[in-house]
Amino acid sequence: MPDPQPPQSPQSPQSPASYEILIVEEQVVFTLAELCRACGAEAGEVHALVVEGLLEPEGAAPDDWRFGGHSLRHARTALRLAHELDISFGAAGIVMDLLDEIGSLRARLARLENR
Repeated sequence: MPDPQPPQSPQSPQSPASYEILIVEEQVVFTLAELCRACGAEAGEVHALVVEGLLEPEGAAPDDWRFGGHSLRHARTALRLAHELDISFGAAGIVMDLLDEIGSLRARLARLENR
């Protein structure tokens, strides 16, 4: 008689419902290589995000670029949108702007409803 398989927990690595949580302080500064590692991107992808205006590093050249902690969230979001929706980084930027606007409008509506 074969040994029964142990039950898998609902959040096991094989489960599609598992999530990765990363907390980054806004004051953290990333180099280009560090940002690439943190968001799982190639340097060319991050460069394209800079060219499209989605990321705004300090420094004149890629070797001198420094990205604030907020850049990690922006890069991950843009990369996810571009890959999952099969759209350009420019289009991902437009989607991100629209999502920000929706969030602002929802917050404003909530404030008005609570008067």
